[in-house]
Amino acid sequence: MKSNIINLLIITSLVLFSCKGNKGNQQQDDQLQKKDSVKMATTLAFDPATLGEEPVFDINTNVGTIRIKLYKETPKHRDNFVKLASERFYDNILFHRVINGFMIQAGDPLTKDTVNAARFGTGGPGYTIQAEINPKFKHKKGALAAARRGDAGNPNRESSGSQFYLVQVAASCSQLDGQYTIFGETISGINIIDQIATMPTDRNDRPVSDVKIISVIPVVDGKQVTVAKAPTPVVDANGNPVSQEQQNKPQQAKK
Repeated sequence: MKSNIINLLIITSLVLFSCKGNKGNQQQDDQLQKKDSVKMATTLAFDPATLGEEPVFDINTNVGTIRIKLYKETPKHRDNFVKLASERFYDNILFHRVINGFMIQAGDPLTKDTVNAARFGTGGPGYTIQAEINPKFKHKKGALAAARRGDAGNPNRESSGSQFYLVQVAASCSQLDGQYTIFGETISGINIIDQIATMPTDRNDRPVSDVKIISVIPVVDGKQVTVAKAPTPVVDANGNPVSQEQQNKPQQAKK
C-alpha cells in the first residue's frame, strides 16, 4: 500500500462534487476550486504502510463514533482515504450535508471555517480520483461512497478527492448503484449515522448544530492505534498562522 499512497501525492488535477444528482449545486468553477485546494499536513498521524489491505478506521465525531472498513477492490479510493487520514485532513471537518432518509455527507475542508459557509460542499484536496465502480457493491445501509460532480461535467464519473457520504436508507440510495464508487462499509456505529441524519437542518441541508469529525483513527485488532501528536501551529504576534516558508526566512537583526 505504501508505494500506491506515495504515488497519490503527485496527483494535481482538481474538481469537487456533490453526491446526489438532483440536490445541491453540481456546477463548479474550476478557478475557485483551484483557489480552495488544501495544502496537506507534513507530520503524519500514523504510518500508512503498517495497515492491511482492508484497513478499519474510527470516524470519531462529536456525536459518536462510526467504524468503517475500506475495500481492497477499490485500491485508489482506499489508499487516498488512508493518506488523507494519516495527514489529519479530516480533523475538524463538518458533516455539511445531511438528508434524513437518504445519506450524510462530509469531507469538505472549507467547512473548517464558517466564513466559507456559502461555499460548503465545493472544497477539496486539489485532485480527483479515477472511478472504481464495482457492481458487487451496492448502496446498502452504512455504505461508504465517494461524492462526485454530475455526469454532464464529469462523464468519467471521477470521484471527489476527499468528500464522501454514508448511506442512511438503502432504498433511497439504490438509484445511485453503478454510478458512484462505493469503497467501504460501516461495521459499527449505524446508530450514529441515523442520529446525524435525523438532526434538524437548514435549507441547504446543513445541520443546525455542527456535526464535526474530531479525528479519523486506524483500528487494529479492535483497538484504535496510538497516533503521533499533531504539531503545534506557529502563530505571529497577532495570532495569525505562520507558514513553513515564513518560518524559514532569515530574520532581520533589530537596530
